[in-house]
Amino acid sequence: MSDKIREILSWYRGENAGVLTNLSRLLNHGRLAGTGKMIILPVDQGFEHGPGRSFAPNPPGYDPNYHFQFAIDAGLNGYASLLGFLEAGAAEFAGQIPLILKLNSHDILHAEKDPLGAQTASISDALRLGCVAVGYTIYPGTVDRRIQYEQVRELIKEAKASGLVFVLWAYPRGGDLSKEGETALDVIAYAAQIGAQLGVHIIKTKLPSAHLELPDARKVYEAMKIPRDTLKDRVRHVVQSAFNGKRIVIFSGGAKEDDATIFEDARAIRDGGGFGSIIGRNSFQRERGAALNLLDHMIKIYQGKE
Repeated sequence: MSDKIREILSWYRGENAGVLTNLSRLLNHGRLAGTGKMIILPVDQGFEHGPGRSFAPNPPGYDPNYHFQFAIDAGLNGYASLLGFLEAGAAEFAGQIPLILKLNSHDILHAEKDPLGAQTASISDALRLGCVAVGYTIYPGTVDRRIQYEQVRELIKEAKASGLVFVLWAYPRGGDLSKEGETALDVIAYAAQIGAQLGVHIIKTKLPSAHLELPDARKVYEAMKIPRDTLKDRVRHVVQSAFNGKRIVIFSGGAKEDDATIFEDARAIRDGGGFGSIIGRNSFQRERGAALNLLDHMIKIYQGKE
């Protein structure tokens, strides 16, 4: 085990051996094994956005097994998906890629300002499928955020007792937040802090903009001259907000972007002290060869080779 992985695991010494073993499996798998960086493939978009929007750009993606094999061939740290997709391929691909079961989902068939996901899987499902971790989305800022915090806290407790790593999707949305405010630096940093305080092991959030949304926070950010001009600076502050970098923070890729933008973002994450990327649509919506090439370049960036 590398010194970097030993250091990261030392930040979680309050956890049981099962959690530490499974966290080590994620950190020590794939081409980024031992570096402290991660790239994870998440495929929950079929439920979240609908099958056509998700898979029509690359039709092989309609097949659950495509994503298992893709994550394996790309040399990624792990593959995260919903119950149906994981049940369809977990046995065939057993032991070949660490799996993360997403426990809740949210559809867009009913427009709503304040989203509230439904629990669609359980801790026992994750154990049955051989997963190393579970995931859950919260929406800080929504009117029902208290319910989400209370629900996820019980799931975190159960996951830890079962030796599973907990990955939190922390996506600010709803309430009085403006659209711009959903990715504002102060709001994203706040979401990372909330995730860390809830006791999760890995926090997934969006890349922050330089915008400041909350008036009282703006006063402090400006008075303290917290750097926010570059994406690297903003990533560094979000990571700092997760226990001064002692909780793993990875950043989502979002809607499909051009390769140059994705590589620029990856360098900013790396140089800002982020732990990597969780990249879905920007990979599986590309033709397979192009997607593998994209991830190859990202891996090399996180390895410090590009």
